[in-house]
Amino acid sequence: MELSSFGRKLGADAGINSLMDDLGEAMASGNVIMMGGGNPGYLPEVTDRLQEIARELVGDPEQFRRLTGVYDPPQGEKQFIASLVALLNREFDWGLTPENIALTNGSQSAFFMLFNMLAGHHDDGSERHILLPLAPEYIGYGDAGLTAGLFRAVRPEIEDLGDNFFKYRVDFSRLEVTPDTAAICVSRPTNPTGNVLTDGEMLRLEELAETHDIPLIVDGAYGTPFPDLMYTDATPRWTPRHILCLSLSKFGIPAARTGIVIADKPMIRALSGVNAIMNLATGSFGAMLAEPLVRSGEIITMSREKVQPVYRAKMEKAVAAFRAAMGGDCPWRIHTPEGAMFLWLWFPDLPISSLELYQRLKARGVLVVSGHYFFPGLPDDDWRHRHECLRVTYSQDDDDVARGLAIIAEEVKNAWQVASAR
Repeated sequence: MELSSFGRKLGADAGINSLMDDLGEAMASGNVIMMGGGNPGYLPEVTDRLQEIARELVGDPEQFRRLTGVYDPPQGEKQFIASLVALLNREFDWGLTPENIALTNGSQSAFFMLFNMLAGHHDDGSERHILLPLAPEYIGYGDAGLTAGLFRAVRPEIEDLGDNFFKYRVDFSRLEVTPDTAAICVSRPTNPTGNVLTDGEMLRLEELAETHDIPLIVDGAYGTPFPDLMYTDATPRWTPRHILCLSLSKFGIPAARTGIVIADKPMIRALSGVNAIMNLATGSFGAMLAEPLVRSGEIITMSREKVQPVYRAKMEKAVAAFRAAMGGDCPWRIHTPEGAMFLWLWFPDLPISSLELYQRLKARGVLVVSGHYFFPGLPDDDWRHRHECLRVTYSQDDDDVARGLAIIAEEVKNAWQVASAR
């Protein structure tokens, strides 16, 4: 069998493929500390409320028929979209209409469509790219382009915050928007680091997009208004210049695969057309399950009062556990965890690569993600930093996370001891 260039590119080994394969194998074995993927933790109060809504859907013959027996339009389930428009206008006065929102089968498919709609080969012969102002960035972006060179990224400024914390900041002196830049894209909070770009950084990126007449794509899968996994102040914002992408996954419905795109009307019309070709229709389950929560505003209050506090507490426990495990025997840093559900661990001058460290940890039953996967669009140069980091998830059981972090500390110290003995 001979694959096309499309088949070879998307069928090859990629960071996101490796991540999902590892998750599948780990779940099958049942004897692995799961600190690799972004699967949300179990939140009983959220699950109980969703189960209550599901019973109502199943018990109502007309609703159940809509849920299982009727195609939604390519733009997505209309009642959910109408309720979301009303909620966002009530909360933020964004002036949205239903024509500003489309649903997709998860955020990953949304970004695949958006990136390839905007960047790549154009009729004028140009090859345009997506500009990532702050690397590291989400692992799933890296292989989402149908053409090579779809992304260009910029090294960050690294600010030492003391007490073993650091923070990445956008280095605007390196950031260059060219005529071949199709869009600017950031995640907020950033997966993998938990970094939250400041309101000032966001405003400067918005001004750059306005000046160059390109969209600013904001990946809010972990952000406001839901699931609101933000542990620092950050103002939610949307204008017709923005393409804001939200998700129901981290609220607690990852298997429903429901992505939300908020953009100007021409973009939504175009995205709906691509959606129809790729998927015919989006799935109804996630939208119908969440619609009562959106209509009532519960999705925001539950995010603030039930979801965010759980993850903040998990983050604080994980930081304390890793600090105790590492001590002062060798160099280590944590990116200040401002959001999402990850710790981004940096081991300056680590004598082995992060990929080798990942392999050693996997052999010991601890699943993490090597940091080198999270730099799409950055030139393949000799920047050692990209091979010194790990992403770990703290969303699962607190005791398991603490045990996993202790094993990470052991392996890092062992690597230093072996290197010192040579």
